[in-house]
Amino acid sequence: METALDQPVLVLNRLWQAVNVIGARRAFALLAREHASVIHHTEDDFRVFSLLDWMDFSHHNPTLDARETVHTPNRVIRLPRVILLTWFDKLPCKELKLTRHNVFERDRDTCQYCGQGHAREALNLDHVIPRDRGGKTTWENIVCSCIRCNSRKANRLPHEAHMRLVRKPVRPKWRPVISLVLNIRERERWKDFLDLAYWNVELEE
Repeated sequence: METALDQPVLVLNRLWQAVNVIGARRAFALLAREHASVIHHTEDDFRVFSLLDWMDFSHHNPTLDARETVHTPNRVIRLPRVILLTWFDKLPCKELKLTRHNVFERDRDTCQYCGQGHAREALNLDHVIPRDRGGKTTWENIVCSCIRCNSRKANRLPHEAHMRLVRKPVRPKWRPVISLVLNIRERERWKDFLDLAYWNVELEE
């Protein structure tokens, strides 16, 4: 069962660039070691708090939503939703994995031959240059295709099947942003920090 300490917290580096999502439990650990500060966002302002200041702010600005708080023996502390790392100013170097999900994300669930969008169960992955013709399983040679186009192309090159790609497949440019699996509430809460069109990092446990 998910607890308040399992709630997601957005992590910004020292330059205010979003780099990760972690659980509130880990966020509190970073705050306690003074490795991070809490960012509190109101409609027209951003305020930065140390953990002690955040505890004091929580005391004077209580929230009625129990899901937004954690309890100590003598304190009620609001959950941080965004934290700012004290020293880290880099963007993580991370290779975006070549997975079925990520290819579908790159190609926006759209057949790269007919250009029509489909439910994922109606889509396949196609090697543009077939494997038995020397084609590799790489970002540049894998595309999303509907079952009909996949069957029509069969084991041929696109031009041999009188087909053309909608766009040339490329390796996505990874950016340190959050996966679109975030629910609507989280997207809204973090909208000022996110470039959702590119976010695709794995959420930590």
